[in-house]
Amino acid sequence: MAKRLLVAYGLWALGGPLGLHHIYLGRDSHALLWMLTLGGFGGGWLWDFWHLPSWVAAANGAGAPRDRGGTVPALSPLRLAGQVTVGMYFGLAAALGLPWVPALLAQPLAVGLGVQLVSSVGDQTAEAPSTLAAAFLASLLFQGRVLAVLPASLAASITAQQHRRYKPRGVPRPRLAARLYHLGLACLAFAAPLAGRGLCGAAGVLGTLLALARAATELLLLPLRAGRLLVEVLGFAGGSPARDHGTGFKPNSWSERQRRAYKVLGLPAGSSAEDVHRSYRELVKLWHPDHHRQRAEEAEQRFIQLQEAYEELGGGQEGGRGVTGGGGRKHEVSLSLPLGSFTRVERGPGAAENPLHRGAWGLP
Repeated sequence: MAKRLLVAYGLWALGGPLGLHHIYLGRDSHALLWMLTLGGFGGGWLWDFWHLPSWVAAANGAGAPRDRGGTVPALSPLRLAGQVTVGMYFGLAAALGLPWVPALLAQPLAVGLGVQLVSSVGDQTAEAPSTLAAAFLASLLFQGRVLAVLPASLAASITAQQHRRYKPRGVPRPRLAARLYHLGLACLAFAAPLAGRGLCGAAGVLGTLLALARAATELLLLPLRAGRLLVEVLGFAGGSPARDHGTGFKPNSWSERQRRAYKVLGLPAGSSAEDVHRSYRELVKLWHPDHHRQRAEEAEQRFIQLQEAYEELGGGQEGGRGVTGGGGRKHEVSLSLPLGSFTRVERGPGAAENPLHRGAWGLP
């Protein structure tokens, strides 16, 4: 199908930096170069405006030499400059996008491919093995450092110019779908490492910003937390000193009271209600004042402590009711007091039996 100049100019205007007009004219190497460099870094796309008529004529089979024989294309300083520039560009892209690949492998390979791509633009090409070999040798001399992209690109460009030749004519062109497929794979191979590295960098920047935000928040809350810590150290947290005076516990110490209650009952903190009930029953039998008449005061205090600990852990449901023994003496406890501050209200014979000790909890 004959190519139209108006269509070529339209594609140049709409997607020139992506090489759409070169795809239309069958110049796939030129199109790939424009895709990877965004139109030759912008300047090459503008330069195409004056060359479109000759390229459309060449695509239609006019204006091209019919028999080149064994001639060699003329040396082009512009093509040589493009080879050096694109070779360095590809080498730096490999250094950025493939940091986990050894530099002696990734950089010279990328440099050689960039130089070879420029060598294949238009109706010319070069020997790819010679170009790649020159890039690898130059990079090896500089031990694969990043600065080696310049001498490697120079060496590969000079070698490509020495082995330049015309492309063979009459080679059948693949279908458009196959051409687009190959161009897409080449663009993906070039852009995927750079995109991956960019995402990693963006994630790192985002993590740094979040860390800075957390640090700023902690800094703003530092005076508040310092004041709270000072209040806790001075003993004013959880209530006023006047309200907590005489309780026997530090302010805001409900958990401490429960730990002491478990300790009185001889249980580890967090024991089940069944364990609390069982230990209370055993210890209240052991320390009942009627069983320790020689140490009545000590037994009475232990007995009261056991009752208070049991009440603190939620064992008793009828706080303030008396606890009596089998001997008829009544030991009534004020259960509204905290553990450690106890009051004996009444002690004497003939008192009624306490249901908390016998009926309510099933003690003998």
